[in-house]
Parts: sequence; C-alpha cells; structure tokens
Amino acid sequence: MSQAMPHFPKIGPENDNGESSEPPPPVPKSLRAAQPPTPQDQGRHLQRLGHSDGGKASYRREKWRSRSLSISSNVSSSGSVSSRSSFSSDSGSSDEDEDAKFDPREREQVNSAGQSDFCVRNIKLATFGRREIEIAQEEMSALILLRTKLSTEKSLEGARILLCTHITAQSAVLMETLLACGAKIRVCSCNIHSTQNEVAAALAEGGVSIYAWKNMTEKAFWWCIDQCVAGDFPAPGSLGAEVDNKNLWANMILDDGGDLTHHLYKNYPDKFNSITGIVEENIAGIHRLYQMSRQGKLPAPVMNVNDSVTKTKFDNFYASRESVTDAIKRSTDCMIGGKLVVILGYGEVGKGCAAAFQGIGCNVMVTEVDPICAIQAAMQGFRIVRLEDVVHHADIVVTCTGNKNVVTRDHMNKLKKGCILANMGHSSVEIDVSSLATNELRWERIRSQVHHIHWPDGKYIVLLAKGGLANHNCSSIPSFVISVTATTQALALIELYKAPPTRYKADVYLLPKKMDEYVAQLHLTVFNAHLTELTREQAAFLNINRTGPFKSQHYKY
Repeated sequence: MSQAMPHFPKIGPENDNGESSEPPPPVPKSLRAAQPPTPQDQGRHLQRLGHSDGGKASYRREKWRSRSLSISSNVSSSGSVSSRSSFSSDSGSSDEDEDAKFDPREREQVNSAGQSDFCVRNIKLATFGRREIEIAQEEMSALILLRTKLSTEKSLEGARILLCTHITAQSAVLMETLLACGAKIRVCSCNIHSTQNEVAAALAEGGVSIYAWKNMTEKAFWWCIDQCVAGDFPAPGSLGAEVDNKNLWANMILDDGGDLTHHLYKNYPDKFNSITGIVEENIAGIHRLYQMSRQGKLPAPVMNVNDSVTKTKFDNFYASRESVTDAIKRSTDCMIGGKLVVILGYGEVGKGCAAAFQGIGCNVMVTEVDPICAIQAAMQGFRIVRLEDVVHHADIVVTCTGNKNVVTRDHMNKLKKGCILANMGHSSVEIDVSSLATNELRWERIRSQVHHIHWPDGKYIVLLAKGGLANHNCSSIPSFVISVTATTQALALIELYKAPPTRYKADVYLLPKKMDEYVAQLHLTVFNAHLTELTREQAAFLNINRTGPFKSQHYKY
C-alpha cells in the first residue's frame, strides 16, 4: 500500500394545504351511538366546546381517519412486480404519483437557461430542491468553510469530473463545492432508489448535467451512467456546445461502488485512459480497483476514501447507528425494543446497526465470515450465529455485508410471519429480491418503500425499499455525517489533481493521515472544541511533529 502526501490549505483563526393535524376533541358518550353521528350532531357538540366552525373540520378528520385502505397488487407472468395503491398521506402527493407514470427519458425538459443536457423526474421541483440543499448546508458548516477557503484559489480549475453517487441534498452541497472550486461536473446516481427528485431538479436548474431519478429500473440506471460518461464537457465559452475533443473528456472520477469506473473501462477505453485521478468511497468499488491494480489496468492513481478513518467511522458507523432504527420505525410504525434482531456482517456498518439495536433493548445476534470481526462482536456481547440456525425466530433481519444473496429465497421461506427484512449494505443484491417475483407470492404495497410479501400459507414478511438501502429510502442520513465524508472526497480530488506527476503512480493509495486529521479538525469547530497542544519536549519524546500527524498511517482507531 502506497502512502500519499497531502495537499490542502492551512487552517487558521481568520480564517400543505392539508387540514389541521390537531386531534379532534373527545366524543362524549351521548354521541357514541350505533349510527354514526351526522355533521350537525358533531357541530352542535363542538359549538358547546367553543369551536366556531360547527365541527366541519373535525368531522372531515374523523371521516378521513375511517377511510379504508385499498390496495391492489399483482405479480405479472413475466415475474415483474407491479402495485397500484390508494391510501393515506403516506403515499405522497398526487403530483409525484403522476410523475411516476412517465419515463423521464421520454420527456423533453429544459431549465430556465434553455439547457437540456440532463434527465430528471421533473424540473419543476427545482425550487423545492433548492430549499432542501439550503437546509442541508446548515448542518455542513465545515464543508462550507472549506468551500470558502478553496473557491478563491480555484483549486480545481480545469478539472472535469464524472460523479456517480447518491443524489441527495447533502451530496449536492459537495457538488456545488466542486463547482465553486472551478471544476466542471457530470453526474449520475449510484443507486436506483436513493435519488431525491427535487434535488436532482435543483441541480439541473443550476446547469449541472445530471442523469438520475428515484426508483429507476436497472436498465435506466445503466442508461444514466452511459449518458454521464459518454457526454463531453463544453469548451470554454460554448456552454452546451457539442464537441469531439479528447482534451475535453473527463479527467477525474468520483465514484461510489465502482459502477461508473467499470462502465467507462469496458465501454470507453480511450476516455478511461485519459483519466488522471479516481476517488472511490465504497468497499465494493475499492475491491474492483484493487483487482484492476493487480492486473495493471489502472490508468491513474486511486485515492481510497472508503478506508479513511473519517469516512469509516462517520459515514459507516455513526450514520448507520443514527439511521437504521429510524428507518424501520418510520416505515413500519413498529416497536423495536425487545425484539430479536439478526445483523448480517459486523464491519463498520454492522457495528453501527448492532449498537443502535442493542441501545434500545433488542436481543441482537450477528452472522460473520471473518473471525476477527466475529470476535469483536462476541466481546460486545453479541451471539455469533448462522442465519439458517435462527431464521425461524428473527423479528428483524438487517444485511450489512456488501455481498450478494446473503439472504436467499430459502431463508425467506423460513422467516416467521411479520419479520422485517432490511438492507443497509451498499448494493441492492444482498437480499435475493428477484426470487420473490413469482406467481405463488403476492406483493402488497403498504406505503412508500414498504411491501408485504404474502406466502400461500398466509405468512407474510415486511420488505423495506425492495431490498435497497433502508436508510436512504426510508429515513435520512444526518447532514453532519455526510459533511465529513464529502469534505474528505473534496480534499482527495484536490490532492490528486494538484499533486506533481511523479508523486503518484497508477496504484491505490490510502488517504494521508494528515488529511484525515484536517477533516476532523474542520468539523471540531461545530462542537466548540479546543485541542490540547503538545510541547516541543512532548513531541520530541513521541518522535512526532507538534502539528501532526499524531498516529501512524496504519493505526487502528
């Protein structure tokens, strides 16, 4: 493993039109008759209680609450799953439902500047998306501080970056930071379920060439990646012009999972070989890049952000700990405490999930293939099991491995009635969802991102996000956590772009420890933290620099 030398700036001190959600007043016994009360009856009673509207709003609320849930679902003979639902406020707005009926690729959309190099669900959502981004910025003050420092230097002037990442308000703050630093970007999504349509619209309205929308098909996913990588960057002064100049191809990649990098390598070898730096933040993508490095197929140096301390601890451990139980409670209204939870995988994501469930009183068990991770789980009080041995008893099963088909159809056949099945790993293949698209099983859409899968014997399981990322689809990830990762990514891009040609070879590099510490120091300002400074004598005793790095490159935090 090669060690990178950092390049970064100094830190210094100068540096709905809905009705009222209030519950209706209690109905006295005189109105609890076999026949439902009329609006006039309700009105007379509420007038006695001082309600001037005659009870009409309250009656409408009661009528709304008693509205039945009607859902019809079917599995087609080809094995595809379709659902049509009519239900309460969980279903979202009618505008969103209308938009979902159309394939964005069949729509001709332009932003207010007349640009059309994008494909999003609905460009009209841009104003809402802009507000989402502004709110996210409030929790990402360290990244905004970095933007302020670097924008004057234009540290990425001339950089043409292909981004494949989750399209959220938080990642939009990163993208706009890169733009402020002088870069040009083309963007697509790394996940078919996680895109916030309003954020994608806001980015498109701002002139970003973005191809992404929520709940796209697998075919559309690869189409979006292809549109992102196949397009050229406009020549200076010719925004929107089509050019065929190798100098205007992308020269950097920011990837999450390796899909864009792999697609570029397979389908556009000339463009791939023009890349001068790759930043990867996901374990699946890193595995691919290490393999390419061993085969001598890397065209440029790679910065492994996934294994940086700040990314591993915050984006993996802390983000998972904050969001996994929130995702399940929001989507199922389920009481979690006291339940038997099986966590598949005890990496940083698994550790965060296990800690969250343990903290609210669950009985947590862990499955693992790695003996080191397994003994760590055991020392935290978790029982190490095989899924097939406990699958009959599990109340909640959460996958955190990054692997494929760790929950198979055979496992799901044995799950008990009402078991909740969720994925917290990167890809959508940890749960073998495709095996559930058969005529013998019935899919019932309960609400957005929640399906009941019914077996012929009357059993059903609760599947979240159709096997996609539960926290991205059913909950949210704290903006502060994403700020840590986004700051790391921005610095890694700048380091690779600004480094002398001889500093890095076509290999995979760990993020320099000094850069990790810099990211942490930027975010400590949020907590009004004051670090202790080493004396010269203490620094000499430890044989380190007074300003860091304070740990060796391979120190395990």
